[in-house]
Formats: sequence, structure tokens, C-alpha cells
Amino acid sequence: MQRRTFSFLAAAAVAALLATGASLAAAQELRVLVHSSFSLPKPLLAQFEVESGVKLSVIKGGDAGEMLNKLILTRAQPIADVVFGIDNALVAKAQAAQVIDPYAGPASQRAAVAPLPAGVLAVDYGFVTLNYDRAWFAKSGIPLPASLQDLAQPAYRNLLVVQNPATSSPGYAFMLSTIAGLGEEGAFDWWARMRSNGVKVSKGWSEAYYTEFTRNGGTRPLVVSYASSPAAEVFYSKEKITEPPTASLFLKGAVFRQVEGVALVRGGQQREAAQRFMEFLRSPPVQEALQTSMWMFAAEPRTARPEVMRHAVEPVSHDSPASEAIAAKGADWVGRWTGVVLK
Repeated sequence: MQRRTFSFLAAAAVAALLATGASLAAAQELRVLVHSSFSLPKPLLAQFEVESGVKLSVIKGGDAGEMLNKLILTRAQPIADVVFGIDNALVAKAQAAQVIDPYAGPASQRAAVAPLPAGVLAVDYGFVTLNYDRAWFAKSGIPLPASLQDLAQPAYRNLLVVQNPATSSPGYAFMLSTIAGLGEEGAFDWWARMRSNGVKVSKGWSEAYYTEFTRNGGTRPLVVSYASSPAAEVFYSKEKITEPPTASLFLKGAVFRQVEGVALVRGGQQREAAQRFMEFLRSPPVQEALQTSMWMFAAEPRTARPEVMRHAVEPVSHDSPASEAIAAKGADWVGRWTGVVLK
């Protein structure tokens, strides 16, 4: 889900750079720490380098949680100047660990469709939720579950694959949504019943979606994924299709709104360049491009949506604990989940 055509403007900027023989070799280097799913068209990043006179050094830090842990472990000697991918499940932890500094530039003064706590600039948002294989359910005759409680019934045994919240951001988000939607005790009671009902746990999203999901040859017609996944299925289909083979299932306690942001790294260098990069991520070209490169919704209001994103239906409600509650209890919840589901 990381390909996208790019604008002629971006291509022209790169061409101009090559034509003039200019070089960024001597330019100041901006270290940008990102999670493994960060993806923007290369010409767009090159255009930023040309216009700002900055050479980007993009550092992939793994999963968002792993990325934050790296920041915490290296705070005495920061490995980056700016970080992208701190989301609403992690922002309170990042602030408590004192690894990020507040930002108050122009973009922070504009409203965001889905904001983050003051000082962290929201860039995009999306919804972790259940996806289902439309053809499988049509053929099986089994009705779609109307609630999480339905999923714990014998008729849905061995149908769901989720990600481990200890190793996966969507897995963590989904666990949090069950707690917010069902209450802590109700959520872990549900998870215990799901264990008995054959829920399968994968390490990460790729294993769940591309190995276990029936759409890709697996045995599970229900998977934890994103509300934008059906749109991506249309976008990347080898055949020309007008309707996605998958759809989202928005159940109470099974929808988490994930908001991703960019922040200044405390102790980082190149502060002016870092701030320019933050503004760049909220610029119209980036806000438009990220929708079909990272498959998230744009944080900047009134950003045009590509036609394919009509297949990315936004839920009318979601269940997302407050970031403070996540920071205070998230680790304990993961430990409890592990004990209930895996041990």
C-alpha cells in the first residue's frame, strides 16, 4: 500500500535540480525518525529538499511503539531532530518521557480534523476496525456479526484473526477500543471468551492480512485492519474493479480512531529545518498524497480526496480511551491481555 503517482510539479522540481547540477551533499542534514509505514512519494520529498536546502535522512524506527522506545532509550544523545508517527495512543507516554518539545508554528494554529494534544502537530488520522471478506460471507450463508458479543458465539468460531497488542500498533489500538467500548472488565471477559472461540493472534498486520485473511488465501474471513483497506484493495487490484472485495464492520467496541502526528525531538539539532518539515507535512501536496501512500485521512480540513477514497468509509462513532488513560494503564492492559489470550 505504498505506491502512488506524483504531481508534475514535484517531478519538475527534481528535474530542475538535476538540470542545474545543484547538489545537496553539502546541505544541512535533517534526521527524521518515522515508523515503518511512513511512505510519501520520493519526488515530493525531493521537492522539499530542493526548496528548503535540507538533506533528509529518514530513519525507519520499526512499529510506532518500538520507534518511541528508541527515542526514550537514546534521549541523552537523540538519534533524530523530528519524529513522525507519535499517535494518540503514545503521545502521553512521549510527553511523560520528555523526549519531545512542544511546537507552536503556523500549522499548529489551524484546526485539524482530528487533533492531538497541544504541541504535537496532527498530520493524519484513520480508523482501526474489523474488515471482512465479502465473498466468503456471501458464500457461507453466515450473517455478519452485529456485535462483539456475537463474535464470541459458536457460529463464529475460528473466523477472526487479530494482531498481538504487544507487537502491533493496530493490535494495540483494537485492544484499546474493546476496553473503551465494553469497559475494562467487560473487555477482558470478552477476550477470554474469544480465546475459547478460536481467535487467532498474529505478530503484526502483514501476517494477519496477507497470510491469515481469506481474501489472501488464509482461513479467517474477519481481520483487524483499517477503514481505508477496502479502498486500497481497489487501488492495487490487478484487475479493474469498481467495488472492493472487502468491507469494514463498525461494531461497538471495535473501532479506534488513530491520529498520527509529528513532533520536535528534545535535544535534536536543526530546529529551524525540523519546523519547516513539520509545516511541509501539513501542506496541501502532502495531505493529498498521504491518502494513497499511507492510506490515512488528511488532518488538514477541506483536503481533496482521491476518487478511490470513496471506498474508505468513515465510521460515525469510535471507542478510543483518553491518551492519559492509555499512558497510565496501557502497559498493564497489554500484560493482562497476554495473560488472558495467550497464556
